[in-house]
Amino acid sequence: MLTGWRYRVAAVGGAAVMTLTAVVVANVYLIQSLFTTYTPLFWRLEPMLLSGSDLMLALFLNTLVVLCVFVPLYKPRPRRVLDTVFLAQKRVIVAGFALATLGYFNYSYRLPRTTLAITMGILFLSLPLWFVWIREAYNGAADRVVVIGDDAEQLRELAQMISEPVVGYVCPATVAEALRPQKRRLLADGGVEMRRLGGLSRIEDVLVNYDVDTAVLAFQRTDRGEFFGALDACYEHGVGVKVHRRFADAVITDGDSSGELVDVAIEPWDPQDYVVKRSFDVVFAVVGLIVLAPVIAGIAAAIKLDDGGPVLYSQGRTAGFGESFVVHKFRSMTPAGGSPDPAADAERVTRVGTVLRRTHLDEIPQLWAILLGRMSVVGPRAVWVEEENVIEADIDPGRWRKRWFVKPGLTGLAQINDVHSTDPEEKLRYDLEYIRRQSFWFDVQIVVRQIWKVTRDL
Repeated sequence: MLTGWRYRVAAVGGAAVMTLTAVVVANVYLIQSLFTTYTPLFWRLEPMLLSGSDLMLALFLNTLVVLCVFVPLYKPRPRRVLDTVFLAQKRVIVAGFALATLGYFNYSYRLPRTTLAITMGILFLSLPLWFVWIREAYNGAADRVVVIGDDAEQLRELAQMISEPVVGYVCPATVAEALRPQKRRLLADGGVEMRRLGGLSRIEDVLVNYDVDTAVLAFQRTDRGEFFGALDACYEHGVGVKVHRRFADAVITDGDSSGELVDVAIEPWDPQDYVVKRSFDVVFAVVGLIVLAPVIAGIAAAIKLDDGGPVLYSQGRTAGFGESFVVHKFRSMTPAGGSPDPAADAERVTRVGTVLRRTHLDEIPQLWAILLGRMSVVGPRAVWVEEENVIEADIDPGRWRKRWFVKPGLTGLAQINDVHSTDPEEKLRYDLEYIRRQSFWFDVQIVVRQIWKVTRDL
């Protein structure tokens, strides 16, 4: 397993070697000839090979700039694979712009456009793979585990079930005091005491500073904000999560888990499917906003002419792991304080609002939230923050909050079956079915059915 300094050496050395190799490959006549022949933006360029001092300068400049802009990736820290890939690709783009800018202001350092484009193209593909690979190599031996929670008895119990090295535990100070008289030694790999690393407010710092691979959660209740806050922190930093099997009903679990500890699927989408889904979301939102621009203008004018009130209505909705975000919709009711009970607001719907709701056109502004990544085109419908409390009073909060493991959507399986928050049990059934069956092609089917419903209602 790579230690911190070995990881840094591998990161810096690999970036340098790959940059030097990319420049050399970009300076091959056959490569340049194919590139300028079959790449549309570079058709008018002639192959331009470097030699002697010019080649040395290109090797030096490219390596220096790439090594400088990749500094944020040299420290070993937990990240999701996709985050590592996207961050590395952004750094390559920054390096390309830096080299182009340097040549623009000082012609002596100007690199041929063909050489620069081919070099950056190679690095755009190769460097993300390198940093993902060394991160996996860094994790290659035994996982580094922390136990997080507020239940002293569970903390002791789970620490004895874990076979990997336990770095320590994260818990409130009162729980640490309860554990103090009964500190346990870990299994035969050195007998190191499991120590407290900090309180629940320091979860993210602990995950990063101790290069944690897996977090085992030991909370008394899984319907509390602290539990989902820990899940959210682990999700953001690409850290795996386990819980005791008796709490499996409160989370989305990996179907292959066995034993007393089960894996939590905090990112149910496969990385490849996630990229396809996000790409679909962006394309759908951009095309929708462009095509519907005249409709958006018409609806805004109709709302203003109807009662002179504001065009948009903003509302806080629950997102992943209990966080919240603001959604915007075309206003369909008279401006007044809303009620958590949807049925109570029926009398406030305006004439224009009646049409907007029937045709679902009031949802158009949410395309902007999809473009920003706060929502997806398909997923469990985001519920009003205030409405969550009303629903959870009538339904098991643990089951209901399984919906938080998937990004909320503009439409979903419940919506195309005309099920809403007024029937939370039926809505939850459809939402959980979507989570179990989710795939890109299932999303496409739901979108097609939703478009058909909207078209039929026009």
